[in-house]
Parts: sequence; structure tokens; C-alpha cells
Amino acid sequence: MSFNRVIELEGVHNFRDYGGYPVAGGGRLKRGILWRSGQHFGATDADLATIESLGLASVFDLRTSHERNAHPCRRPDNFSAEIFFPEDPGVNRHAPHVAAARSENPTKKRDAASTREGMRRNYHAIAFRPELVNIMRTFLAELAEGRGPSLVNCMAGKDRTGIAVAMVHLATGIHRDDVIEDYVLTNTAGDVEARIRAGAESIRNMGGTMDEDVLRVVMGVEPEYLETALDKIAEQHGSIEGYLEEVLGADAVLRDRLKDALSES
Repeated sequence: MSFNRVIELEGVHNFRDYGGYPVAGGGRLKRGILWRSGQHFGATDADLATIESLGLASVFDLRTSHERNAHPCRRPDNFSAEIFFPEDPGVNRHAPHVAAARSENPTKKRDAASTREGMRRNYHAIAFRPELVNIMRTFLAELAEGRGPSLVNCMAGKDRTGIAVAMVHLATGIHRDDVIEDYVLTNTAGDVEARIRAGAESIRNMGGTMDEDVLRVVMGVEPEYLETALDKIAEQHGSIEGYLEEVLGADAVLRDRLKDALSES
């Protein structure tokens, strides 16, 4: 893509436009209305001014109540966007990248290789977390209404957000190669070292620790994480369209509405 989809903020990381990709059958997703990011706990006043300028109509914060209480998002004064949260899962779920770094044996820390394998093996489970299924259903239905610019975020803006964005892309006919291309932008978007440091701080604040090499694994993404997840999702439901319909309620009618609301010629 020729346009710069990343907005480099000071205290909010991985903030970028996931529109602009070509849509099957012609046209492309609109630019400037589909935003994704990590949490806004560290947003500076300058960041808030930039975010306010986007004219957001809706925000979908995929974090649990535990995460939101530990790291509440800063919002611009008089912020008018409607904010959607997932239902409380009833258990203390960790962000997927934090969970992947936790060893089943409390006396043994995970290393980078086992953490990477854990991410690859279990990534598809994100798409079936009940609280995330519910908010992703709302997410797709709301986007189909075309109410205006929206933002979806989680803790790091890469795993739960990555799955949610992939479903928007696939529901609107974006080529799988572009879906993966957008997903891996996490690894290069904005100030990567600042993002990794912020991730380490968030993990410490939640009572966790991990070695530097493991931290770099959990704060990044690999194409195979999403590729494997999509393959497993399709295997369980016959196709991605089957998952969209059976789990997320995005049947052909809703997918057409999404495409109409989010794309342009």
C-alpha cells in the first residue's frame, strides 16, 4: 500500500488504519474509518488530541474487566464515541500473549521456543473465547451499520485485535495474503522498542515476569500464528464463512452489508 497506515503516538502503541485493502469483486476498504491499537493507558495529551481528531463513533475494547481496571484507558475530554466491552468471563483470563508465556509447571519458566510454539498451537482458541465471541458479534454488526470511524483495541493490539480485524477483512472479501500482511505490521508499526517496554511494564504490573527473549516473542507476531488459527477455524466449521455464520452471526446478508458500509470503488 502506498499510504502510511500507522499513526505514531507517544504512549499508545500499534495504532494503525486497517482499511485500504482491495476487496474481492472490485473496490477497496475505506481509509480513515477502521482503526486498531493497543491499550490507551499511557496516552499523552498530544495522543488524545490526535485520537480526538479521528472523529471516532465507536470503540471496541476487547480487554477483560481485570485488565481495564489495572490499566484504564485515557480518553479525550468530552469523548463521545460509544464504547463496547466484552462480558466479564467470570475467570481471570490473561491476554493471550501473557498466557502463552506462563508455564504449566510453576517451577519451570517457559523459554522463547516453547512460548512461540504455545502461541502457534493455541492461537485459534482466541476465536472461541465466549466473551470475545459475543463482542466480535457486536463488532461486526455495528460496523455493518456504517455509523462512522471505529477503533478496536486490546492490551497489545495484536492477538485479540488481530483475530477481530482478520474477521472483518475476511468477511468483506480481503485476500488472505493482505489479511496476513496487516497482521504482521505489529512487528514494525511505530516505536517497536517503546511498545516492548510498555508491554513489559504492563506484565509486571499484573504480577508477572519473563526473560527478555520470551518478552520479545510475546510482544511480536508470526504469520504462522494467524495462518494456523485460520486453518483450524476453517477445519472446525468447514470454512471461514462457516465460522463467520455459525459463531459470529455474520451470514451472507450481514457480510454484504459490511462490504457496502466499509468499502468504496
